[in-house]
Amino acid sequence: MALHVMDEANRCLGCKVPRCQQGCPIHTNIPEVIRLLKAGKLNDAGWMLFENNPLTTVCSLVCNHEKQCEGHCVRGIKETPVHFSIIENYISTTYANQMVAGPAPSNGRKAAVIGAGPSGITIAVILARYGYKMTIFDSRDKIGGVMRYGIPDFRLPDSVLDDFAYRHLELKGIEFRPNTYIGNAITIDDLFRDGYQSVFVGAGLWKPRRLNIRGESLGHVSYAINYLASPKAFHLGDTVMIIGTGNSAMDCARTAVRGGAHHVICVNRRDKIAASQYEASYAKLEGVEFLMNKCTLEIREDGLILADSEVTAEGKVVPVNGTEKLYPCDSVIIAASQEAESNLVSTTKGIDTERSGLLTVDEDGRTSRPGVFAAGDMVNGARTVVEAVANGKKVAEAMHLYMQSLPMPVTTEYPDVPKAESVAASAQAEQILIVGNG
Repeated sequence: MALHVMDEANRCLGCKVPRCQQGCPIHTNIPEVIRLLKAGKLNDAGWMLFENNPLTTVCSLVCNHEKQCEGHCVRGIKETPVHFSIIENYISTTYANQMVAGPAPSNGRKAAVIGAGPSGITIAVILARYGYKMTIFDSRDKIGGVMRYGIPDFRLPDSVLDDFAYRHLELKGIEFRPNTYIGNAITIDDLFRDGYQSVFVGAGLWKPRRLNIRGESLGHVSYAINYLASPKAFHLGDTVMIIGTGNSAMDCARTAVRGGAHHVICVNRRDKIAASQYEASYAKLEGVEFLMNKCTLEIREDGLILADSEVTAEGKVVPVNGTEKLYPCDSVIIAASQEAESNLVSTTKGIDTERSGLLTVDEDGRTSRPGVFAAGDMVNGARTVVEAVANGKKVAEAMHLYMQSLPMPVTTEYPDVPKAESVAASAQAEQILIVGNG
């Protein structure tokens, strides 16, 4: 692999105006990273990647490179672009083993992050570098958010996120409180009461978007976000029909193939596949079929009722009358994106939302309530991992400036309350006392 990586690195022209860097949402200094690698300074290249993007190991695997860095590479105009994804993955995974630094010196302040997705853990890492005591709350048992529970393991192995948790959270003293849903027993008001000077909301979008058609509640129907979170819990059968052709639909289709389905068909209302060409090509290679220009009218126990679609002059997709047909299948997966669902906002005063339920923020992620910031899917809707990281970096700096403008927190003192002995010491004293009375 290393030889191939160097072959790709040697193809880089080192452009003075790097289009690849401009095409990267987080503006990775790609020419400099490659220059350092070629100069034998792999650790320096790795340090540069992680300083710019804490999730570089993840992004090297799941970014839409064909539209971002590699899609802007000048070599791609007449030939194959430099595959920076391969270079980034090699450098970041190799350098990650060198990351053993402990937490930064404390600055006496603490902040909370709600949601262990890409934007949340990016903010936690950046603020920890400034010396903030960070706590991440998440409703699930492990970090990652949509990266762990929405991207299949064959695209992003859990081991990558587990290694991130160890090197970026545990070694830096960042606390993770799992299985904790903010908005139920604990509210944002409780966080401020307990001394957190700033709170970041990045809870993600976990509510599936409904089609609102007949048959959506049947037992053989599931939503993409639920299926991808735990695919082994579902028994799909031999023939699976997936409504949608976005990247989530491709993940569902390829996961279903690996789960034993022999016929997987994706249905789309329009004539163009919504997923990236890269993901769609893999799905086709693995035998996934596509039914284009079909409107889903109804879900039945034995399949889908589809009709041909047409686009009106106003751009609306409508079914063509008289073209209805039953397409038999064993199960149906609805991959029509996600939307906001959270008690967090309803249990917190002063946070404005859009009609869609997304949070209203300014350009730096400030919500309408002082001290509460937000970014990622809860603000922009479902986006890519690297976009979430880019937004997280900007919001982290805004949170830092906000907390630095506040007075240092004061710890409540109880001078008349004596310090209790440790439980072990008390138990030992009690045992000695009993023995003495014997």
